Amino acid sequence: MLDYNHRPGIAERVNAAIDAALVAERKATPPRIYLGASRLGHDCERALQFEFAGAPKDDGADFGGQTLRIFEIGHQLEDLAIRWLRAAGLDLYTRKGNRPDGEQFGFSVAGGRIRGHVDGIIAAAPAPLGIGTPTLWECKTMNAKNWRACVKDGVALAKPVYAAQMALYQAYMEGTVPGISANPALFTAINKDTAELHHELVPFDAGLAQRMSDRGVRILQATDAGELLPRIATNRDFFECRFCPWAARCWGLPK
Repeated sequence: MLDYNHRPGIAERVNAAIDAALVAERKATPPRIYLGASRLGHDCERALQFEFAGAPKDDGADFGGQTLRIFEIGHQLEDLAIRWLRAAGLDLYTRKGNRPDGEQFGFSVAGGRIRGHVDGIIAAAPAPLGIGTPTLWECKTMNAKNWRACVKDGVALAKPVYAAQMALYQAYMEGTVPGISANPALFTAINKDTAELHHELVPFDAGLAQRMSDRGVRILQATDAGELLPRIATNRDFFECRFCPWAARCWGLPK
């Protein structure tokens, strides 16, 4: 039976207020004006071009309050992972000087139009752990399904976007942190459903770093020239396209 007299309960009213505040905060945040290393591993170069150029997303395709809450919880879990690793004896730096107000470690190339900020750098680790230093540390939070895939197949196969991100960090930060590309990165995945942790040593993939760097340059050059890069697919029903926030814009173009 339909309830035509339904009135929002306290949970709905409070949640609506929270979500509205989070969406307003996001809208007030200045847009990113560079290509981020965390995104360059995404399969579709046209989507990355739309993102870099600041093209408006399709109606209803921007992040809602619940998604923004998920992102924020992920950041808090990463802070916990930092505490846990330090308690285990790792000398983990997340900001320069290890000061709360210190700058993040990262890189900037192509006139600042390609940048990346790392989660941390391990300067020392207990010998029994077998972690060479200095070591790039990258942390991601994920649901149980994605976490199990990382455990089973490794991050390079299960989450190639993350592997590309780490390869770019190691390549571009070698100049400021000598040795960071010689030692495998430590990838930490947190299962948000169970609090299980997965840690994986990921060797530097120079070829992957070069391909992602070339992709970044290609996107910049095409955007500067006013050229549109190819779609990833020939059919709008393609998996990536169905979840793309620029799908209507993209497929509304002649090619």
